[in-house]
Amino acid sequence: MLKEDLQQWIEEYLKDTDYQLITLSVSTANDILVEVDRLSGVDVDFCAELNRYLVEKLDASTSVDYSLEVGSVSLTDPFKAKIQYEKNLGHDVEVLIDGKKLRGQLVSVDEDTFSVDVEEKVAVEGKKRKETRIITHTWRYDEPKYVRYDMKF
Repeated sequence: MLKEDLQQWIEEYLKDTDYQLITLSVSTANDILVEVDRLSGVDVDFCAELNRYLVEKLDASTSVDYSLEVGSVSLTDPFKAKIQYEKNLGHDVEVLIDGKKLRGQLVSVDEDTFSVDVEEKVAVEGKKRKETRIITHTWRYDEPKYVRYDMKF
């Protein structure tokens, strides 16, 4: 099964929408996973329509058995595309970088970088105890091992 064909069909379907393809994977057993996202959230009816469209295309072009899953990106999955950073602007995120987990508020997103405000205890000259301050960290998208939404219960 050609992943390139699937990609083309999906991009064709998404062309006039505000949805973006986040993940397209095809396993050796022909298990197909399609994950889409958009700033205002993913509509289940849209996923069902995309699923029907892809089944039609697949059935017409192949006789191979396959399974197809179309849905939105999980809240707990690491971000894979810039739109996910934009969607979570102002929300708390968890960043794993250099073996350290940092938690803070995603405060800015631009073409190449994103910034997170993190509460940190820092030494202040003339004081015995460290004080809690908000430090803004800025990274390129490819620097952290992962960034994901920080769910709080």
